[in-house]
Amino acid sequence: MTVAAKRGLGAFTVRPRVVAFGAGVLCLEGAGRPRYDAPNMRIALGSDMAGELPRTLERWLGSHDHDVVRFGALLPGAAAGADTWTAVGRAVGEAVASGAADFGVLCCWTGTGVTIAANKVPGMRAALCGDPQTAAGAREWNDANVLCLSLRATSGPLAEELLEAWFATAPTSEPRYRALIEDLRAR
Repeated sequence: MTVAAKRGLGAFTVRPRVVAFGAGVLCLEGAGRPRYDAPNMRIALGSDMAGELPRTLERWLGSHDHDVVRFGALLPGAAAGADTWTAVGRAVGEAVASGAADFGVLCCWTGTGVTIAANKVPGMRAALCGDPQTAAGAREWNDANVLCLSLRATSGPLAEELLEAWFATAPTSEPRYRALIEDLRAR
């Protein structure tokens, strides 16, 4: 039995399909609710700087059969200004909020800037995580939909542990925590 099924969260019922790509924004039709332990999720991956950590993240996501959509400095030929932490955080947040991506993963030097920028997008619950327990807790209790990491403080092996914890954890169905998430959505 899957984690999603055990928690009564349902499964990803319809695979969205890309219908347009322009100005760094994807449009999808047929978006459904993701299964948290399923392959073939679409993950928005963004960073304001290229480097080993984003490459590690992309390799891990690809090896777990996820489709990766790059943003910011990870996009070849990115337009001027598209690789700032504000632009990257906002673009990944918009991709997740619109349903163009199931989840997002963001990086900047501290991780704080992209977290703030993503959380400015309605519906985003971006969480800056530095250990697997925090990543799992952000998913379980906060229903976080964007994982944010520090380029400075996150090693490749730690990043893999964070991704493992993130994708292995589904949001709780406990009414107390669901009410808190709904309170955020209502504002």
